[in-house]
Amino acid sequence: QVQLVESGGGLVQAGGSLRLSCAASGSIFSINAMGWYRQAPGKQRDLVAHITNGGITNYGDSVKGRFTISRDAAKNTVYLQMNSLKPEDTAVYYCTAAIRTTVAVIVAGDYWGKGTLVTVSS
Repeated sequence: QVQLVESGGGLVQAGGSLRLSCAASGSIFSINAMGWYRQAPGKQRDLVAHITNGGITNYGDSVKGRFTISRDAAKNTVYLQMNSLKPEDTAVYYCTAAIRTTVAVIVAGDYWGKGTLVTVSS
């Protein structure tokens, strides 16, 4: 079994900052990539940021220049530093990871956390 647990969400004023963390645990053989998605009420889940095990990053257009994704491979943890937050950043933020487990070593499966709520007030 693999678990992804997010933390760091909360209420912040527009222009403020938050740092999200997501730790993966369980029967992990290796992690190929990790990332963050978000879903606002009534909207689809969209990519926020993604990072490969080689450190290559990719960002959604709406967060480029404001958010930074990073990863601590030794801790199986991914971070999302969010600066200059806007009310439209309000959403539930979900962590995801492509993980090869000790049971299924050959093919990586996609795992998701339960999400953490970020609310940005105007």
